[in-house]
Amino acid sequence: MPQQDQRVAIVTGATSGIGLAVARLLAAGNHQVFIGARNADNVARTVKELQAEGLDVDGTTVDVRSDDDVTAFVQAAVDRFGTIDVLVNNAGRSGGGVTADIDTELWHDVIDTNLNSVFRVTKAVLNTGGMRAKDRGRIINIASTAGKQGVVLGAPYSASKHGVVGFTKALGNELAPTGITVNAVCPGYVETPMAQRVRQGYAAALEATEEQILAKFQAKIPLGRYSTPEEVAGLVGYLTSDTAASITSQALNVCGGLGNF
Repeated sequence: MPQQDQRVAIVTGATSGIGLAVARLLAAGNHQVFIGARNADNVARTVKELQAEGLDVDGTTVDVRSDDDVTAFVQAAVDRFGTIDVLVNNAGRSGGGVTADIDTELWHDVIDTNLNSVFRVTKAVLNTGGMRAKDRGRIINIASTAGKQGVVLGAPYSASKHGVVGFTKALGNELAPTGITVNAVCPGYVETPMAQRVRQGYAAALEATEEQILAKFQAKIPLGRYSTPEEVAGLVGYLTSDTAASITSQALNVCGGLGNF
């Protein structure tokens, strides 16, 4: 039986990296967590893994690029756990290259996956998820330090994450009178499967080895290392807490000093 003060959280893109770390932290911190991702096997494996740790977690597949998928996903979360208290928009993808050579389809998919999905899932949670009926809610969007500065060979990704930051600030001010807070967490370089794919892409584009790219990236970080998914999740966890109730419309970095803005 759920504890009386348990809260319900949705986390998208939660089968690896930052999303998985967030789901685990929230579930360990008195949340019932409903996760989603595109791959059914990965969702089932992750749910089983977290349940084996004694955590109250369930989930289903969702393609955050689809209105129908998102509505069904949020409804499934409500049916399983109840109205939504916390939304973590984490699903995303990398994407870039020499801008003059970028396929239009790639541009649109990066924008749809990283930016349009944040609007899509947030709207569903406010409506289908019942968050607007609560006097308290937390919406946390995983953006990027690339949402505050331009990234060479990353125009689609950087544009999408700038959009997430702008959406966060606008919606945070809009919802402030309701007590619902909206914030963006902006990771820098974080050691995840996606980070490895990014290094592979840069290595190919710059005709370098992945080891050379890693050393180049680490040299830009004042702490001299990538952040961990758990460190990013730690800020997400704080933003869901009662003591973070006056923090809204902010874009907060977790980046080892990479971005001091």
